Amino acid sequence: MLIILIIAASHRLVKEILHCGLFFHLPIMFSVDSPATMAFVANPGIQQPRPSATTRGAKEAAPKGATGALGHAAIPSLALASVALSRSRRHNRRADKRIQCCAVAEKEKTTTERPVYPFSAIVGQSEMKLSLILNVIDPKIGGVMIMGDRGTGKTTTIRALVDLLPEIACVSDDPYNSSPEEEEVMSQEVRDRKASGEDLPLKYKKVPMIDLPLGATEDRVCGTIDIEKALTQGKKAFEPGLLAKANRGILYVDEVNLLDDHLVDVLLDSAAGGWNTVEREGISIRHPAKFILVGSGNPEEGELRPQLLDRFGMHALIRTERDPELRVKIVESTRDFADDPVGFREKFLEDNQEFATQILEAQNRLKEVKTDPEIARKISQVCSELNIDGLRGDIVTNRAARAYCAFDGRSEVTDEDVGKVITLCLRHRLRKDVLDTMDGGDKVEKVFRAVFET
Repeated sequence: MLIILIIAASHRLVKEILHCGLFFHLPIMFSVDSPATMAFVANPGIQQPRPSATTRGAKEAAPKGATGALGHAAIPSLALASVALSRSRRHNRRADKRIQCCAVAEKEKTTTERPVYPFSAIVGQSEMKLSLILNVIDPKIGGVMIMGDRGTGKTTTIRALVDLLPEIACVSDDPYNSSPEEEEVMSQEVRDRKASGEDLPLKYKKVPMIDLPLGATEDRVCGTIDIEKALTQGKKAFEPGLLAKANRGILYVDEVNLLDDHLVDVLLDSAAGGWNTVEREGISIRHPAKFILVGSGNPEEGELRPQLLDRFGMHALIRTERDPELRVKIVESTRDFADDPVGFREKFLEDNQEFATQILEAQNRLKEVKTDPEIARKISQVCSELNIDGLRGDIVTNRAARAYCAFDGRSEVTDEDVGKVITLCLRHRLRKDVLDTMDGGDKVEKVFRAVFET
């Protein structure tokens, strides 16, 4: 009989072997009489070779509890145990390193945010900035369609505007960013909870900005059935889409002229009505989807259909700056921001705060703004002489003029207010004439002066 004695320097080896579960896989068991001495004795649960008479005699002669008997078949198992223990130690060290790395990455993610270019530092592009500001003041204007050359700062300007806006109060456990006070942006579930007298938990978050990629499907945009709950729990549940996440925020579609027409229809319907209705796979859901729809595109890549273009409230046409001094200023600002984003943002902190305060005051003042009936009549006369189909042009121009008046700190709309916004509201609603050499914006301004100056 082969007798093996193992002298352990500490209890740590024993603990690691037990922790790794190796004890239960070995054809041996422990018999310990002292902290420093450990003997392996054959595990009675595993069949051992029948000992011979010589082996039985040696076993009886050995001190009880100090030694153990092992069959020859147990020797390979002991070697495997040593290898497995070494592998377990290496695995644990790698796991600890991964946990430490993940913890550091999560800490950096929560403590640092991606710097955004300051809105007040953007040079030029007055049409685009004005259109975005007016839509933030009055989201019922209907969104903005931004068409222009490549590399003119369309996406940068939109992100800068979102960074400018203050945080909003939302119901913390609601997936639709429901407001605790305004019922028109409140889901039905939150309405029922509020009607029952429940105290709604609140949290403050930045105004959401959702980017809609060109490859998005209708299920991802509108929402669909929750497959995970259907498979694991056997329940029909709704998984909110991008429209739900964009509620009370901004939905941005880059290259909207390349997006599928049926998706554009869905976006425009939800933006106009403020609600999204989903009917599929036996699920009927209606949730708030009040957002500002902002689309951008390059006219060289194609135009939107007129009936879709008409659904956008305003249309901003931006061009590349031709003034060399302005171009140099833009290049220097971009370089300074890339070298030191934090320091660059601090230079424009006061200007950004002034913009934010002005927008908030305009939102509160909007309800007090009045439009003289004569001005409203002249707006409709301009739309009529331009042969604009429908009444969206009249409605949007009146709303945009009121928003501009509120942004300027007044409560009475003037002719100048209408002149600032009427081109943005009517340019894209004109009928296309291939023989007409005059730009749409110039035509609108010409008719506006003829009506309002008489």
